[in-house]
Amino acid sequence: MTPLQKAVREALQEVADPAKAPVMQAYMKSAMPFLGVQAGPRRAALRAVFAEHRIESAPEWRRAVLALWREAEYREERYAAIELSGFRYYRRFQTLYTVPMYEEMIVTGAWWDLVDDIAIRRIGPLLRAYPDTMRPLMLEWAHDPDLWKRRTAILCQNKFGRDTDTGLLYACIEPSLSDVDFFARKAIGWALREYAKVNPDEVVRYVNATGITGLSRREALKNLPVD
Repeated sequence: MTPLQKAVREALQEVADPAKAPVMQAYMKSAMPFLGVQAGPRRAALRAVFAEHRIESAPEWRRAVLALWREAEYREERYAAIELSGFRYYRRFQTLYTVPMYEEMIVTGAWWDLVDDIAIRRIGPLLRAYPDTMRPLMLEWAHDPDLWKRRTAILCQNKFGRDTDTGLLYACIEPSLSDVDFFARKAIGWALREYAKVNPDEVVRYVNATGITGLSRREALKNLPVD
């Protein structure tokens, strides 16, 4: 165990409330146990740890993130890996070299509480920064057998607003339109609902033109004055 891993574990244990752990695990339907650390105390504790244990190179940072992720005994340690991946000291390390790391975290995380933050706050910014590489990769992920890579491709533009690449959004949604899985349907609706904040008429047109029904339709049109 590295000094950073040890410090993360100790910091999380110090702010844990074990009485909350079973409830958190049940809510998240997680096989991995929880320590019982809520988001606010977790983030504050981790900020202090990350500030004390500075990492000097991108390869070392990627190894540290993956060590926390792969060797996690509690789910909060995986949350810590995600937070380390986005910590402000390491913004300059957010390059195409991080994509395999995030891909591993998406595939092995395989649940919304782990995947969605990576999709929107890690993969999304990489798409903005490197569209020539990331756009075809998202199209590839949109057709992947792995549900969570497909969900990532659908959700990665959720913070783009008026900068949304509508063609890419639709191209990432369409392979999953026939998927009956809850998380695929929810992702489609959520992505369209976010885009509807800046282009509601287009979202209504697209939903009607494609015949989207059920959960995806309800989510997409949730905040719009439509029948």
